[in-house]
Formats: sequence, structure tokens, C-alpha cells
Amino acid sequence: NIFFVYPSLYHDKERFLAMAKKIPENEAFNALQKIKKAEENARRIIQEAREKTSPQIIQAAFEEAEKIKAQFMNEAKGKAEKKKGQIIEKATREREKIRLETEEEIAELLRKTQARIPETVEKIKKEVEKVLKRGDL
Repeated sequence: NIFFVYPSLYHDKERFLAMAKKIPENEAFNALQKIKKAEENARRIIQEAREKTSPQIIQAAFEEAEKIKAQFMNEAKGKAEKKKGQIIEKATREREKIRLETEEEIAELLRKTQARIPETVEKIKKEVEKVLKRGDL
């Protein structure tokens, strides 16, 4: 049965049989050969399209992935720079705060030291007088 060899003809079986009766057998054979060649050519064209299109699709997908990757990298880099700037700014504020606190502590220590100088000088003076009175020198 020819419809097993050429299943594409099966859906139009009645029309094909009617046409086949009208033309001589040699012409029917030639028509079948042309149909077979057309189907083979169609398969070849489809296969070539698959083979040519697949690498193109893969290349396009790869390029798109690279664009997306670059976009995300730029975005991440921007966020990292912003975060870095915030950290540096915070560290600078903290450093300035510590510097001011240290200056205040030094100033306070100097005030206390200067306030105790007369008292210390007086104590040393009294000790020197004691030593001089005893004559331990």
C-alpha cells in the first residue's frame, strides 16, 4: 500500500486515488517520485535550519547572558561603591568624634595637672625645708 510508504498522502487518499486513475502509470510513478523528492528536500531544509539556527540561538543567548551579567555587575559595583562611601563616611565621623573626645580628655588632664602644680610645689618645698632643718644633706 503506497500510503504506508508515503504517510503524508494518506490524509488526501481519495483525491490522490482519483488523480492516479486519470493519469498513466508512468506519470503516477513520476509524480510519486517528485512527491518523495519534495518531502526529502523539505526534511533537508528543516534539518539545515535546525543546524544553522541552533548555534545562532545559542550565540544570541550567550550574548544576552553577557549583557545581563555586565548589567548586574555594574549594579553590584555601584552598590558596593555606595556602601564603601557610607562606611568611610561613618568611620570618618567616628574618628573625628574620638579625636575630639581625646582632645577633651587631654585638656582635662592638663587642667587637673596645672591645678595640682601649686599644691605639689608646696609639698616639695615643705619636704626640702624638713631636710634642711634636719641637716641630712
